Amino acid sequence: MIKIDDNFFIGDGNFTVIAGPCAVESYEQTDKIGSFLNKLGVRILRGGAYKPRTNPDSFQGLGLDGLKILHEIGQKYGLKIISEIMDIRDIDKACSYVDIFQIGSRNMQNFSLLKEIGRTKKPIMLKRGMSATIKEWIMAAEYIKSSGNKDIILCERGIRTFEDYTRNTLDLMSVPIIKDLTEYPVFVDPSHGTGRRELILPATKASKALGADGIMVEIHPNPEDALSDGFQSLNFMEFENLFNVINDYSF
Repeated sequence: MIKIDDNFFIGDGNFTVIAGPCAVESYEQTDKIGSFLNKLGVRILRGGAYKPRTNPDSFQGLGLDGLKILHEIGQKYGLKIISEIMDIRDIDKACSYVDIFQIGSRNMQNFSLLKEIGRTKKPIMLKRGMSATIKEWIMAAEYIKSSGNKDIILCERGIRTFEDYTRNTLDLMSVPIIKDLTEYPVFVDPSHGTGRRELILPATKASKALGADGIMVEIHPNPEDALSDGFQSLNFMEFENLFNVINDYSF
């Protein structure tokens, strides 16, 4: 169980929903999302400030300005902030603006980054690498732990296989396996895991059924206009439906 604040814990038996845009595009966009999530009762806002993109010509994020926007919106609506850090040089600056650090799949085995971020006192979400075995994923978490930080959340986000109908192959069996092998809370990212918005709800239901501690979902006011991953982002109506359904979904 990981303490986020005095009244909010992850891994305490509740199913936590994290949501927000793939990329912070502007204050106005993030404000719309923050207001919407606050009204629903979502407590953690995700947003990409530093974006690792396959194509160097794609939108790379707003960087530190994006983190400042996230922090301001978080303060305005009482939301905790999670955002990805890619470079050791950005850790100290980001500490002032985020509540949870995210290590993305491309950096799962960036051991220098893992050891350095493990020296912070903030919770860290470690996403599974796109070709990583479960053992490699757990060992990456141990690099963080070796620097003194035990507040680690593991996030399954799909692995690369021969199947190309979905963006990745969501390995949901990793949830009960990780729960058996470690004491870390386990989240699922059905947005990256499937890459198809119509599969996000069934993947979320399956995640909850298998004992995941939460999900992280990409949303956008207008997914068709998103600068990053609009094809796998839910609009507000779609996300509200998912949020209501999953809150009523119990086993």
